[in-house]
Amino acid sequence: MRVIILTSSLTGLASLCVPYLAKEPEIQIAGIIYNQGIKSKSNHKRKIKKVAKIGILGAINGIRIRKWFNSDAYICLNIARLDILANQFNIEFESTTSINSKDTIDLFNKFNGDLGISLGNGYIGKKVFSTPRYGMINIHHEILPEYQGAQSVIWQIYNNSLTTGYTIHQIDKHIDTGGILYQEKINIELKPTLGETVSYNCARLYEASAKGLVTLIKDYQKYANNIVYQNPGKQYTTPTFWQYLRILHNHKKLYKEYEKSLRFEKRRKY
Repeated sequence: MRVIILTSSLTGLASLCVPYLAKEPEIQIAGIIYNQGIKSKSNHKRKIKKVAKIGILGAINGIRIRKWFNSDAYICLNIARLDILANQFNIEFESTTSINSKDTIDLFNKFNGDLGISLGNGYIGKKVFSTPRYGMINIHHEILPEYQGAQSVIWQIYNNSLTTGYTIHQIDKHIDTGGILYQEKINIELKPTLGETVSYNCARLYEASAKGLVTLIKDYQKYANNIVYQNPGKQYTTPTFWQYLRILHNHKKLYKEYEKSLRFEKRRKY
């Protein structure tokens, strides 16, 4: 299986997945495309709509907590820069100005892959995701269809759930609505602060999903033949400020219950 990786980060999920993929003889990485992130007009319009939905305080707080899901989580995994990894594994590495540009489509055609893999991108248009023979897939670090568009862990805590997971799905014209190919659930391990809980469990999710991606691609046709098409799910985005306060409250409550259960278990042993 020849795959093409499209990513918008030099030190994100793609950097974690490349070594796993490159070491599998059944998988050939035809090329890596790095999106430099020049925003289109449609992208700006989507951001304006999002701010209107979650409010200024929600948007500011969203910027503040973003590092929990990105830099803080990836520090735990000690990953290398993507361009260095490409050189190490002798993989062709190219850049594009924006995800949905003609340059991106041209690079997909140049690499001539069977399957595109989106690792850490925003919206991908049909002209891009329909270019590879089998289309494109995405890793969403939450359970679908229940948590479409959701950031990992925080919305589970919002709903008083301690089960998270990841879903690998086909990309279609909407966000996180394509057919489900592979899914795994994991229990959330609570830490003293919300930020620590998010970063720690995101790192666990990223590591698990990189291994799950290899499993899927090595036997892609089997999973594609058993694809599960999604029912309508609930759409999430960055929490409003008031939703964030509820997440903080629920985390504090859940952590107290967790500490209480640990103390009880310790007394029971003695």
